[in-house]
Amino acid sequence: MKLVFATHNQNKFEEVKKLVPQYVKLVSLDGIGCHKEIPETGKTLEENAQIKADYVALNYGLPCFSDDTGLLVNALNGAPGVYSARYAGEEKNADKNMDKLLLELQPHEDRTARFETVIALNLHSKQYLFKGIVHGTITRQKKGSKGFGYDPIFQPEGLDLTFAELSMDLKNNISHRARAIAHLVEFLTTMARNN
Repeated sequence: MKLVFATHNQNKFEEVKKLVPQYVKLVSLDGIGCHKEIPETGKTLEENAQIKADYVALNYGLPCFSDDTGLLVNALNGAPGVYSARYAGEEKNADKNMDKLLLELQPHEDRTARFETVIALNLHSKQYLFKGIVHGTITRQKKGSKGFGYDPIFQPEGLDLTFAELSMDLKNNISHRARAIAHLVEFLTTMARNN
C-alpha cells in the first residue's frame, strides 16, 4: 500500500518510516513531486493536520496522512502550541524557538509541558484522526544532539534525559509522534485484515 506522508521534513520522515509496517510504502511530499509549502493556517493542531492531508487528497488523489505537533507549556498557557515551529519567526529556526521559550520560562517555577501530535488520515474518501501525547518538563538548558525541534530541552516523564539524548529507537518507543503513529498503524492493520 502506497501512503503519502505530507511532509518535507526529512528528519520527521525518517523517524516515521521506521514506525510503519513493511507493507506500507511511505512517500514524502517531495516523493510525489509536491514542492509547495502547504500553509498551516489552522487554529488547532487538528485543523493544521487536516489542511495538509486535504491538500494532497484534493491535488494528487492519493491516500495520505499528515501530522501537526505542538509543544504545550503549562506556565505559558499552552504556548507555543500550534505555533511551535514558528514560535520565534517564520524561518522556523529550532535554536531561536528554544532560546525564546527558555527566556520566557525563566521567571516560572512550573516547567511542566507536553508534546501533542495529531494525525489526519485521508483514505477511501474518509478522514480519520489519531492523537499521541507525552508529558514531561522543560530543562533549563539544551542537552543532547540527536532529534530535532525542541528535543534538546524536553525531558519526558520518567527519564532524566532529553529527547535529544535518546537513541532514535528509544525515542520511537515513547514519543508523542510514535504514540499517534501506533494508533494509525493499528487502524491500517485492522483495515487490511478486514479487506
